[in-house]
Amino acid sequence: MDELTILYEDNHIIVVLKPQGVASCGDESGDDNLLEMVRRYIKETYQKPGNVFVGLVHRLDRPTGGVMVYAKTSKAASRLSEQMRTGDFEKKYLAVLVGTPKEERATLVNYLKKNPVNNMVYLCPQTTDGAKMASLEYRILEEKGGCCLAEIKLHTGRTHQIRVQMAGINHPVYGDMRYGGENAKKGNLALWAYSLTFTHPVTKERLRFLAEPPADSVPWKHFAVSKALEL
Repeated sequence: MDELTILYEDNHIIVVLKPQGVASCGDESGDDNLLEMVRRYIKETYQKPGNVFVGLVHRLDRPTGGVMVYAKTSKAASRLSEQMRTGDFEKKYLAVLVGTPKEERATLVNYLKKNPVNNMVYLCPQTTDGAKMASLEYRILEEKGGCCLAEIKLHTGRTHQIRVQMAGINHPVYGDMRYGGENAKKGNLALWAYSLTFTHPVTKERLRFLAEPPADSVPWKHFAVSKALEL
């Protein structure tokens, strides 16, 4: 997997499209990953000697595709990471959910705890040792065939947050057998980071990048994504 889709690039940042099934950065699998692909691209394109700096600012789960930004300098990395901490970094996702929630739009607040042994995240009481608050808001865009297309905006960036919280209201993400169990449908995980908004770390310009999920793949092709988003 050597094809890199670049949405934007300057001396400080590079915004790319993460394919589904590719890790955001290196992990114990040793598989090729997007961080290394960006590093190779910069090294080869600009003929840079030695180690090339690429800063990991945020992650997407391996089965999730969509827009990601990497930093090309340590200054850009630290400033973008600070935006992540202060909430200036806005991430919106599209998800196909199994069934349709009763409320057309709502905010979900839960407490989550990760089990490092099986890499699973669970809903838990606030008083649980190590529990972290997770908040998101969703709105339903379209219903079809026992599923719905939803836009989800994260307020916090917890591991597997969308998948766990939506499964928690019995509307798991399509294809999420891990958290949805028998309720989920078999197929590719229908979760896509379609919108990323942040302030440029140097110019201070507010930037927004958009990318739709693959239009010809199931279940996305059953929904009028562009129309729903009015992109």
